[in-house]
Amino acid sequence: MIEILSTTELTRARRTGTLVGDILQTLRSRTTVGTNLLDIDDWTREMITEAGAQSCYVDYAPSFGRGPFGHYVCTAVNDAVLHGMPHDHTLADGDLLSLDLAVSLDGVAADSAISFVVGDSRPPESVAMIDTTERALQAGIDAAGPGARIGDISHAIGSVLREAGYSINTDFGGHGIGSTMHQDPHVPNTGRPGRGMVLRPGLLLALEPWVMADTDELVTDPDGWTLRSATGCRTAHSEHTIAVTADGVEVLTRAGGASA
Repeated sequence: MIEILSTTELTRARRTGTLVGDILQTLRSRTTVGTNLLDIDDWTREMITEAGAQSCYVDYAPSFGRGPFGHYVCTAVNDAVLHGMPHDHTLADGDLLSLDLAVSLDGVAADSAISFVVGDSRPPESVAMIDTTERALQAGIDAAGPGARIGDISHAIGSVLREAGYSINTDFGGHGIGSTMHQDPHVPNTGRPGRGMVLRPGLLLALEPWVMADTDELVTDPDGWTLRSATGCRTAHSEHTIAVTADGVEVLTRAGGASA
């Protein structure tokens, strides 16, 4: 299913996006050495509930997971990269943490992810990997707009990732979003320009470049959800929900509100 949002629905999408961005930044500011992943999940639940919103994850049960997910935020540490299930784990200095959050408010969903290093340590390889996913995300945003194609976005993202020396897994990537969290079209993190669906005003896309330091192969934890690098290397993940407009694109999930 591909949805094209009306002007009224886009206004609601901006509110949802702001909520997601603000929650993620609050979680980042609260997370320190000694924070437990279950505390992060509890903080997320509290903020979603206070906002009168709904989690897109608690009842999420796709074919690839062992659902329902049953938690409010994905918490992926070090070699975990996607669908990280919160569990009783205490963060240490230098851990690389990725938080992925999807929320629905007033019937419209938004999805975003951030990666950061916990504590005072700044391992150069981890910082560089996070920076690469953020640059790739911005390249994808810059390639979007009315009349552009999905392949233009995928090519822009993949070019940044490959130039930095990372291989690209295409099993999971970006996606359409609207009244539900995961919709068509699929937005791979690599592709050929000029190919795929033409972008129209009112289309919402969640763009999410992610990489693993020395592999493109994933393994699944016994929890049936958490995806890790096959080699145990570190990983990073960045994501924003964007809206295609008549004039270009808006990034909906920045903390503090949508921006061009």
